[in-house]
Formats: sequence, C-alpha cells, structure tokens
Amino acid sequence: MAGVMETEEQSRNRFQSELEFIQCLANPNYLNFLAQRGYLREKPFVNYLKYLLYWKEPDYAKFLKYPHCLHMLELLQYEHFRKELVNAQCAKFIDEQQLLHWQHYSRKRTRLQQALAEQQPTQQQQQPPAHGNATAK
Repeated sequence: MAGVMETEEQSRNRFQSELEFIQCLANPNYLNFLAQRGYLREKPFVNYLKYLLYWKEPDYAKFLKYPHCLHMLELLQYEHFRKELVNAQCAKFIDEQQLLHWQHYSRKRTRLQQALAEQQPTQQQQQPPAHGNATAK
C-alpha cells in the first residue's frame, strides 16, 4: 500500500499513537514487559523502533513530555540492551537511576533558579540608567 495517501485524520491518529508509545519507552518496567514477551526480539518491532528515531528531531521532540524516552529509544537500537531488559533487575536499576537523576536535577535546577533570582536585583543596581546621556544634553 505504498501508493495510498494518508488522510489528515489518519495522520493525526498515527502521530498521537506514536507520541504515546514513544513516551512509554521512558518507563523501564514497560521495557521489561516488552522484553519478557519477546517483542524486542522480533525484527519488525526492532525496525519500528528504528523508524521512531525521527522523534529526536526538534520539530517532533518539542511535543514530548518525557524526553528521557529518547535516550531509551537510542539504547533500544542496541541488541545487547534489548536482551538485558528481560532481566527485572536491569529494569529496576534503570528505574532507580532515573529517580536519582530526577531528584538531583530538581534540586540543582531549584538552586540555579534561586541563584539567578538573587543575581538579578544586584545586576539591575549596577547598571547605569539607560537614558543617562540623553538628559545631559
């Protein structure tokens, strides 16, 4: 069916389905589920994962709520990673690492925002008035 054009509604449905699916890849327990049921060994499924790499493009990535899924998608391109996901301990380790990353990221981001907020009043006080020379004439 290579010559059949997709309707706008079909295109929108495909976009939404792929968006939902790719974001599920951020969940290590879901990846473990797929691996245990043999999906990650099936060539058509592996090809589908390769096809989904277009989501790394900024025009598509901007729609992702869980951008970590892109890293998982990249790792799923490797057979060794797909084989390891059968092990529940592997999924648990990834889950724990994600949690640690998010906790560290949140704390670091909060500290950075606080530091920027503290610097802004200081910088505003140090800057000369914008129209200082215009009034001197």
